[in-house]
Amino acid sequence: MAKDLDTILHSRQADFQSDLIDWLKIPSISSDSRHTQDVHAAADWVVEKFRSLDLEVELIPTEGHPLVYAQTPPVPGAPVVLVYGHYDVQPVEPLDKWVTGPFEPDVRDGNIYARGATDDKGQVLTHIQSLAAWRETGQPLPLQIKYLIEGEEEVGSENLQQFLKTESERLACDVVVISDNSQLGDGKPAITYGLRGIIAFELHVDGPVRDLHSGSFGGALANPANVLCRMMSELIDAEGKIQIPGFYDDVRELSDAERAQLAKLPFDESRFAKQVGVDALVGEPGFTTNERRWARPTLDINGLTSGHQGEGGKTIVPSTASVKFTCRLVPDQNPDKIAEVVKERIAAICPPGVRHRLEIGHGGGGMLASIDSPYMAAAQQAIQRSFGVTPFLIREGGSIPIVAEFQEQLGAECLLLGWGLDDDNAHSPNEKFCLADFHRGIRASAYLWEELAAKS
Repeated sequence: MAKDLDTILHSRQADFQSDLIDWLKIPSISSDSRHTQDVHAAADWVVEKFRSLDLEVELIPTEGHPLVYAQTPPVPGAPVVLVYGHYDVQPVEPLDKWVTGPFEPDVRDGNIYARGATDDKGQVLTHIQSLAAWRETGQPLPLQIKYLIEGEEEVGSENLQQFLKTESERLACDVVVISDNSQLGDGKPAITYGLRGIIAFELHVDGPVRDLHSGSFGGALANPANVLCRMMSELIDAEGKIQIPGFYDDVRELSDAERAQLAKLPFDESRFAKQVGVDALVGEPGFTTNERRWARPTLDINGLTSGHQGEGGKTIVPSTASVKFTCRLVPDQNPDKIAEVVKERIAAICPPGVRHRLEIGHGGGGMLASIDSPYMAAAQQAIQRSFGVTPFLIREGGSIPIVAEFQEQLGAECLLLGWGLDDDNAHSPNEKFCLADFHRGIRASAYLWEELAAKS
């Protein structure tokens, strides 16, 4: 006799949580070569999880960290779903800001705290545990699911992009399901239909051959730190308008209808400001806060390095200075074109007396999904059944560069179903994931397979 899906989902909650804790203990920091073995261990963990579910699974080596691919049997006449996620995580510094160790998962106040809890181990695991629940019912899965879990999302997904170009036939699907983002707010589940793209840079400005005494040499030569600050201030003005010729040429503007739809979302600006710890919200004139952070391009300094960083003073003219910065892009902006106009602008504003070098990092385009597809309707119904409320349709300002590649290479719809919250501290100390939302996400995922099959 087939078992009831809801009964299984409820009875297995402790087991699902235990699995999450085990995976979160692995320090799979993809950007740090000291953790290469840990990254592989995290891949091995998910391989073994798929094997325990009797899936056909493969650990695929790349020039970097491996891909994990698994699939259930085909179901004739039913849609094919590709679930994408990543098992790599961000660095953990500053360590002194963590209440408990970043790889010592701790449950408190209804949340689980650890690096990777919400980004993305906890969220992608919901779509694996939902399959485990379906298997336990004894009923056949109503569609085919393919899983593609990578270990380089936090460093640009370069090897996955190459894999996608050569293995698009293997990955062929009707819809891609991704949970690597957030709800609109607590108790406000959402489906994200738009993401921004990204292009990353590191600018180095070099001056004298060594650090010099600021009393003996200050005022007689260009200070690389001073020059770097002036150069960066010429890239973006005080109001957030980017001062790079050609930067806005391809920006897809918001329609009046979409601006009206976004304006209807329940969003409290004062609460948002309090949440992030500022006394005022600022940005590009003529746009709301949500429009600025979801649908307008930006330029942000991510890190500055120069001169003496230790305790106390050291009166020098530093020999070098560097800055890491990123541009978030909107649909139709091409990362390669943006890299070129940034390069030209920096060359034009670099003054005599110093030398500059611009390194161009990872990039990817933005995306927009159809809000009128049957797959979107299926996702809305599944979330309604699990969370008890109709999900909001939102954009998000973050970047998952591979999503645009999925759209282009596979011609598939993309469903971005975020179970996290905007205060989950992704990329920051004390990253967390609400355990109630973890379990609601597993339920919604289990219902999603049923709802998608019904749309065939």
